[in-house]
Amino acid sequence: MPILDAHSFEFISRSPEQTRRIGIRLGSSLQAGDVICLSGELGAGKTTLVQGIAQGWGSLDAVTSPTFVLVNNYRKTGGFEMNHFDAYRVQNALEAEDLDLTGMIADGPFLVEWAERVKSVLPEDHLWVNMKYLDEEQRSLLFIPHGKRFEQMIEKLRMNILKGLE
Repeated sequence: MPILDAHSFEFISRSPEQTRRIGIRLGSSLQAGDVICLSGELGAGKTTLVQGIAQGWGSLDAVTSPTFVLVNNYRKTGGFEMNHFDAYRVQNALEAEDLDLTGMIADGPFLVEWAERVKSVLPEDHLWVNMKYLDEEQRSLLFIPHGKRFEQMIEKLRMNILKGLE
């Protein structure tokens, strides 16, 4: 477990709906080039969080785990795209690099599940989210920003939650 610093933020979600709401808040501030790295065991809530992120970003597309297809693409009006990559079945970072991650990141926000498997080919600036299954309903979400933009994003998320918006 990483040591919390002034920029990290830990949140205990009490339900899948609350996990989606956190995702909606996060997704509403995403831009092209933003990389969100999700880490956590099966059942930790990664896809549930992505459902909220895509909704907050403005996509009406159905969100499912891309485990068997590797990458799902979500759209919103204006021709904008978001890519959702699942590295679970990727053997190593070089295999992921062959998928043109750089191009996918440039297209729009880029979300990667099982990010620890491809960490070496991801940009230095990103938001890392460690997720843990606590019980049937509850999940721990630890947001660790890397880079000024993501520090500001997490500070905004923290302030919204403290104001009682969750």
